[in-house]
Amino acid sequence: MLTANDGKIIDILLVEDSPSDALMTKEALNHQKVLNRLHIVDDGVEAMAFLRRQGKYSEAPRPGLILLDLNLPRKNGLEVLRDLKSDAELKAIPVVVLTTSKAEEDVLNSYEAHANCYITKPVEFTKLTQAVQSIREFWVCVVTLPPETR
Repeated sequence: MLTANDGKIIDILLVEDSPSDALMTKEALNHQKVLNRLHIVDDGVEAMAFLRRQGKYSEAPRPGLILLDLNLPRKNGLEVLRDLKSDAELKAIPVVVLTTSKAEEDVLNSYEAHANCYITKPVEFTKLTQAVQSIREFWVCVVTLPPETR
């Protein structure tokens, strides 16, 4: 398993409503040897329940990294981002917006809501694998992630 540069194993939360995109992202992570535990939820309401350890997620681990799609049912990714970045217990978790949108407004709104980075999700597997490699190299191997606060 890959660990953060401090040797700690990282849980990754993927918030993605498309089963095919979730599978492709999971395969890209596996291809890049990102063997950390990947948790997948398919809408914004479920994402916040996971992060707040509510209901069926009462035993959920705190992720060290969130990969967040913007186009989600029930609560969109931007709403999730604003909620978690305004929550004192969650705001330090790094969020990578990983979405198909190239709209300047989405990019700007994501950064204004304190996304840590914005990646336009490639539709081609090879390019997605390269994007995941960049995520792995930076967020898993290079940076020092904040300690778990709860």
